[in-house]
Amino acid sequence: MFPLTPPVVKRLLGWKKGPEGSSAAEDKWSEKAVKSLVKKLKKSGALEELEKAISSQNSHTKCVTIPRAKPNENTINGQYRKGLPHVVYCRLWRWPQLQSQHELKPVDHCEYAYQLKKDEVCINPYHYNKIDSPALPPILVPRCGDTEVRAPPPYTDYHQHPPHHDHHHDHHHLDHTDAVMQTGGPVGVGVGAHSAMYLEATLAQQVPGNTTVHVSSSTVETPPPGYISEDGDPMDHNDNMNLTRLTPSPPGLTTEAAPVLYHEPAFWCSISYYELNTRVGETFHASQPSITVDGFTDPSNSERFCLGLLSNVNRNEVVEQTRRHIGKGVRLYYIGGEVFAECLSDSSIFVQSPNCNQRYGWHPATVCKIPPGCNLKIFNNQEFAALLSQSVSQGFEAVFQLTRMCTIRMSFVKGWGAEYRRQTVTSTPCWIELHLNGPLQWLDRVLTQMGSPRLPCSSMS
Repeated sequence: MFPLTPPVVKRLLGWKKGPEGSSAAEDKWSEKAVKSLVKKLKKSGALEELEKAISSQNSHTKCVTIPRAKPNENTINGQYRKGLPHVVYCRLWRWPQLQSQHELKPVDHCEYAYQLKKDEVCINPYHYNKIDSPALPPILVPRCGDTEVRAPPPYTDYHQHPPHHDHHHDHHHLDHTDAVMQTGGPVGVGVGAHSAMYLEATLAQQVPGNTTVHVSSSTVETPPPGYISEDGDPMDHNDNMNLTRLTPSPPGLTTEAAPVLYHEPAFWCSISYYELNTRVGETFHASQPSITVDGFTDPSNSERFCLGLLSNVNRNEVVEQTRRHIGKGVRLYYIGGEVFAECLSDSSIFVQSPNCNQRYGWHPATVCKIPPGCNLKIFNNQEFAALLSQSVSQGFEAVFQLTRMCTIRMSFVKGWGAEYRRQTVTSTPCWIELHLNGPLQWLDRVLTQMGSPRLPCSSMS
């Protein structure tokens, strides 16, 4: 197969998974990865155990371990292809389409699984199982039989409000009729800062034990049109909102429940890039489970959104300097119904995820700083499904409020919030906004099924 290739390497390469006719570059890299592993497996019997596991496809084999890589040294043969070793070898011998460690779960009897954070890491590919996306339960939507209803517009039509021009960025609560985008980009509207918080670095698997992930609660941004403002618990701020809610049906009124299922869209998220309060370039639609948003000038493809080529005639020097430091940017994974953000840049990224904030009990507008080499779960479909199911009983507006959870904001290099001079995301030089299409479309179908009541369901209706 390859000249001067040791017999054990030939045998291991013979079990490689993947389509026939792989490229010469791919074959060369696979050989280098296997040779690198063979050199590391110096313990007596380790190579034999690896061959036994792969040839028999047996999980009840012993651990095959190599030293755990130091932070930022997760490479196979240096410059060739970055990746955690257990992921690389699971991809080589089991799942060619494997994207990241978040897709893997160790078997119970593995003593050196990557997640255990020991000095040695097991790379036995049959000591890991691939996590499948769990099925989301349908949302049962009751309908009040005696209530006049009208169907809401699709979530894509919620953007049709007239623009509201707020050039002063006053720090006040706004009625939702005013919480819309200024022409050219969203308007930042602060509503008061919250105390800084610190999160232990166990949030990110690759963070050393003595570091912390810095979390600061930001003042609230005015979301894009149609997205409910993130001023804390929306159900507790009725002084600025005239909410109409559904209440449980009294005796004598008929209720029907219809299941509304989740459907995975062709594009799991849409990403827009902003410089200050101006959107730049076209929206990127993500179809691949792993995508990178970086600052390079390569043409974008299905797995990369390159910001370096995007032009803006109004770009100032601060934005120019920031763009030079985006570098490798951020990698986004959509795996098993969860979304992860991994900072690949040499500078931190800053993330505002209402779903993540809900999970940890933080204020909805909290901004989390993700240092280089760290990652954070920023959305979970199962958690969102539970919130959606609970909100249905509270009425149309309670469900509509969840649209804010489907939008995630992320700035490069420069942070914002209570701990920073920049109080709003629209004050940061370079940032992106993710719209999670699956949850948004699910919300749209639930809202359509519910209908929009003109009056609350009650004994007086």
